[in-house]
Amino acid sequence: MTLYSSAEFGALQLSNRVVMAPLTRTRADEDGVPTDVMVEYYRQRAGQGLIITEGTWPAVEGKSYPGQPGIVTPAQIEGWRRIADAVHEAGGTIVMQLMHGGRISHPEISGVDRVVAPSAVAAPGQTHTPSGKADLPVPHALTADELPAVVEQFAQAARNAIAAGLDGVEVHGANGYLVHEFLSPVSNVRDDEYGGSPENRARFAIEVTRAVAAAVGGERTGIRLSPAHGIQGVIEDDDADVRATYTAVANGLAALGLAFVDVLQADPRGELVQSIRASAKAPLIVNSGFSAETTREEAEDLVEEGWADAVAVGRPVIANPDLVARWQHRTELNPPRPELFYGFTAEGYTDYPSLEESRSA
Repeated sequence: MTLYSSAEFGALQLSNRVVMAPLTRTRADEDGVPTDVMVEYYRQRAGQGLIITEGTWPAVEGKSYPGQPGIVTPAQIEGWRRIADAVHEAGGTIVMQLMHGGRISHPEISGVDRVVAPSAVAAPGQTHTPSGKADLPVPHALTADELPAVVEQFAQAARNAIAAGLDGVEVHGANGYLVHEFLSPVSNVRDDEYGGSPENRARFAIEVTRAVAAAVGGERTGIRLSPAHGIQGVIEDDDADVRATYTAVANGLAALGLAFVDVLQADPRGELVQSIRASAKAPLIVNSGFSAETTREEAEDLVEEGWADAVAVGRPVIANPDLVARWQHRTELNPPRPELFYGFTAEGYTDYPSLEESRSA
């Protein structure tokens, strides 16, 4: 098995084991509808074995950023259909990341008069709203009676994604957003069946993933986790608690027959990640860095040595639409332009040259 060999992850057919990581790029329109430039962006990157889309909101209350797309309205579904069609025509496979931002939002961003979370604990820091920077607000603590409706929002969003022609979905259970907020004892201070013990804090992640798998099939469902990542105030710094929490999550996922589990963690070879893999009983996609780029050498070694079934890559795919070909042929890479990662235009988005274009310039 090499990074460049094909794979089957449930119902997903991968031409290679390089995965385009989910990457927020804020190019949707003000109604959360994918734009023409987004169609081109994803089409260009269809050579990766699997594309995981940017985080896409399953409810407007879960919108975290201006320019973030949704998968709720008919117009949004149609916009994603154009993207799925373009990726498929280029020979690619694409799944949608379903991302409810939880407390990482603001009424000026979502247009809803509240943000929600497991507990009424504000995330640290500020966010960018249409009128400027603002403190992240104290969220409404979702009641146990409200949670089934949130779970159903994920399930319906998954149905919408499949209706739009995408090949599958990924539940975003990482990086400090709603599902992840339930997992940490810092952001989740509940005393009901969704808080307290590791098993209780794992409950919401399992319920969401189970509902999504029931809606579209486990073979088309994945989940992203970021244990001990410590981001956006979702702190997980007690090793024993982290292990117990993510063991509970993985055990709860094992019966679902998931297409994959996608783990963002600095030590993908470590016991924590590998125990999640063993317990969840699903193919493992690893992503070793959030602040550091994944190199070709690291990605190749992780797969060839059997530590992962695929490797998710972020910034190198942003800057190199044809990254797989460049890595296979050991050719030069375009450097990323981080000052243009977020924006509303094609600049720094679809204007990175292909290898062929670079050589003919």
